[in-house]
Amino acid sequence: MKKITFFISFSITLVFSLQAQIAVKAGKIFTSAGEPVSNGVVLIKDGKIEKVGSAGTVKVPSGYTIYEAPFVTPGLVDARSEVGLSGDLNIPADQDQLEKSSPIQPDLRAFDAYNPDDTLVGYLRINGVTTIHTGHGIGALVSGQTMVVKTKPGLVDAVTLVPVEMLALSLGRSVESNFASPGTSAKEIAMLRAELLKAEAYQRKVDTTKDLSKRPARDLKMEMLGKLLKGEMKALVYANRATEIISAIRLAKEFNLKLVLEGAAEAYRLIDEIKKSGVEVIVHATMARPYGDMGNMTMENAAILTKAGIPVSIESGFEGYVPKTRVVLFEAAVAAANGMPWDEALKAVTINPAKLLGLDRRIGSIEKGKDADIVLYDGDPFEYTTHVCKVVIDGQLVADNCNKRDN
Repeated sequence: MKKITFFISFSITLVFSLQAQIAVKAGKIFTSAGEPVSNGVVLIKDGKIEKVGSAGTVKVPSGYTIYEAPFVTPGLVDARSEVGLSGDLNIPADQDQLEKSSPIQPDLRAFDAYNPDDTLVGYLRINGVTTIHTGHGIGALVSGQTMVVKTKPGLVDAVTLVPVEMLALSLGRSVESNFASPGTSAKEIAMLRAELLKAEAYQRKVDTTKDLSKRPARDLKMEMLGKLLKGEMKALVYANRATEIISAIRLAKEFNLKLVLEGAAEAYRLIDEIKKSGVEVIVHATMARPYGDMGNMTMENAAILTKAGIPVSIESGFEGYVPKTRVVLFEAAVAAANGMPWDEALKAVTINPAKLLGLDRRIGSIEKGKDADIVLYDGDPFEYTTHVCKVVIDGQLVADNCNKRDN
């Protein structure tokens, strides 16, 4: 029995470790890097995109495994998730996204809690999501660090692209409901300002004290806030109401922070302020429920921001109920149905979040030299009746849904 178990385990590992030579043929390839390619071909070798172009210019060499589909897009990139920390069982044992012992904990690493075997990771994978920006979630002033991972099977080290991406902060009622203090919006900002001022003083002492014996004791919280102040990482601030969005922009200006707004339900009310500040925006899932801090949300938010020239990424975000996550493909489709141009909606879940994460040289579009993350569909990707048929990550076939359904 032990020998059989070892053989099965070894075989599974071998299947996912092999770098296949693949040719993807499609009636239309949406590259997210320019105009769609009709009657197109993508060649994949050693986990990278080797060539992409029309069938008349790109010939398939012998020995390549050929996959065909009516439509192809890049692997989808979820701009913000809590998957891997917030599991599908929805019980305390698999809910690691929020530590409630303190409202400010920048030292918490998502890398130490991420579970690549969680069912939701596989759920996103079979729905075409190949990369997720995940980590500690909403509900604390500073909940912890985020990370970027591929959704392919494997141990955490093997699937991680960036172990520390951003520092997650939250403003609003979700924070006030979890802690005795802060209890108001003003107290939230006051506490953040106080901690950042402490971090400034700590970092100043570290940088200017040459005698190692006289340097302040190492403080992991101050170190992470120091990275924020130095611009070595971005502040990912969850804020939905106009008041909180303005407060986040004001805080970023005071401390010269690289700000990314998350949620941003009322961003459509603050077009001029957002454009002037230059902050980046991740809008909450289009089909979110309009209540609480999101009471004034609109499904046209992404469209309004895009038409104003503000680059938009779409997130799955966080759901407090089963199934615990959304699929950004469907959210982008609804954004397109509510005024967002089709190609811009696709960019919001491919190249835009890739740029936001500083990974656009590797992911987010179908271009020569990039990671071979490809999704094949049996119809228009944004049509409700369309299925994700095949998913390729790093040149490996990791989902083959339509064949299973036909069988």
